[in-house]
Amino acid sequence: MSEPVTSRAVMEQHAPKAELLPQSPHQRGLIGAGIGFIAVSIPTLCVVAVAGAVGWWGHHSGWKLPKFSELNGHVKEKDDWCGEHNVPESICVECDPDLLPRPAFREWCKLHGVPECTLCNPELAQLPKTPVVTTADLERAKRALDFTDRPGNNSICRSHHRRIQFATARDADKAGVAVEPVWMAPAVEFVSAPGEIGYDQSRVAHLSARSPGTVRKVFKHFGEEVKTGELLALVDAAEVGKAKAEILQAFAGHQLKAETLASIKQSGGAVSGARVREVEAALVESEIRLSAGCQSLTNLGLPLDEAEIRTLTPDQLKAKLHFLGIPTDVARSLDLKTATTNLLPLVTPIDGVIVSREMAAGEVVDITRILFEIVDTRSLWLTFDLKGEDARRVNIGHPVRFKPDNGREELVGKIVWRSSHADPKTRTVKVRANLADPERKLVANTFGSGRVILREEAEVVSVPNDAVHWEGCCHVVFVRDKDYLKAGSPKVFHVRKVRLGAKDAKNTEIIAGVLPGELVVTKGSGLLLTELLRADLGEGCACCHPK
Repeated sequence: MSEPVTSRAVMEQHAPKAELLPQSPHQRGLIGAGIGFIAVSIPTLCVVAVAGAVGWWGHHSGWKLPKFSELNGHVKEKDDWCGEHNVPESICVECDPDLLPRPAFREWCKLHGVPECTLCNPELAQLPKTPVVTTADLERAKRALDFTDRPGNNSICRSHHRRIQFATARDADKAGVAVEPVWMAPAVEFVSAPGEIGYDQSRVAHLSARSPGTVRKVFKHFGEEVKTGELLALVDAAEVGKAKAEILQAFAGHQLKAETLASIKQSGGAVSGARVREVEAALVESEIRLSAGCQSLTNLGLPLDEAEIRTLTPDQLKAKLHFLGIPTDVARSLDLKTATTNLLPLVTPIDGVIVSREMAAGEVVDITRILFEIVDTRSLWLTFDLKGEDARRVNIGHPVRFKPDNGREELVGKIVWRSSHADPKTRTVKVRANLADPERKLVANTFGSGRVILREEAEVVSVPNDAVHWEGCCHVVFVRDKDYLKAGSPKVFHVRKVRLGAKDAKNTEIIAGVLPGELVVTKGSGLLLTELLRADLGEGCACCHPK
């Protein structure tokens, strides 16, 4: 019976010859390690070979690895972004003008100082229908341009050829872009100046005694209203009594000479001619003295009619002179026996209000002292101090508006006088207007701020101040395209050059460049200006060089 075949026996049967195998343990270890390395490296080598084969095939077939966005399902077949204008290139009207054709080229408007002038070419306005520019519109623009030198624009600048575009209307809203319509509003151009209300010096009376004396009685007081010829006070002046006495003496002498001459003429020639001539000369002299006496009283404020007194008797003349110039009702209140003939009345020469009274009964006064100041306050003066450059623009007849510091109502008037010289200290020029104040509400010596109106229009083309920008050589506004809200239309804002007029705290007059109804960008307009100038950074005024 044969032995069973075991694995060991089989191995020994197929083992190489003993003399061909290494016999030392070290040699056998190295051979085992090499066989193990080859067994481990075979999978890696296979992967590298497959990857190389795939790469070679992809290179020759144009295949490329997909992008991360495509692996996530966001597939973009081609790069459709215009980096220059910040919109997709497929809708960029600057890169493809056929998407929004430009209007026919218009020459620079020399009359109004803007390119593509909407006053001369109303069809350029971004409105659904072509507006009608009337003769009144053109005349208004002419008045505004003729009034003064207006800020100009650069005639070679081409920035108005640019159109600022958003990809969608929603993008414009997110950027904070808002529009307002161009409207018609009042416009006023003026020069400002500090002003002061004062008394009308042609309606002021300063009263003083025409002769030194003592105040006998005062009838009117500070703040009272008085009428022309009304008695204010009585002054006891010795010079008045002396002048009255001279009148009486001259009157008596004149009567005596006149009676003597009459007697001589009735004598039938008994008196010599020399005597007649002597009496006639004396009569003439008495008449001169009488006239001088009347003039003396007139100089004291007591006018006396010489022709009238010739018809009076001595007693009548004496009674008349006693209370000469004193109202009858006041004269009756005085005691004729004790009242002196020295009384000099002070009467007001105008209607008005007593604004100053510097006297009291029993006080001694002289001719240099102002006793009463009477002012007709129904008309006042408003005086402005203008800068030299402003004064040249102000003429007589210009209306003024003034607001006192202590009042709310605005006062109005017209310039009636302009000084011919500047103040030597302040170098300002004074102008004056009259203020009517029939109710006497105004207060003299009041300061405030005023305006001299140089030009005023009831209606001008106007936009908010935020809509107007200076882009380096021109004033511009951004006008929304008329088809902006239509589906599929480019979301475009046109760059429009404008000519500026009057400006106030909120609005700016547009003499030429836009028409009423067009929509201009207000809020967010600075963003559009930045986009307009973005390509010009580092190039100076590159907007003047068309691209």
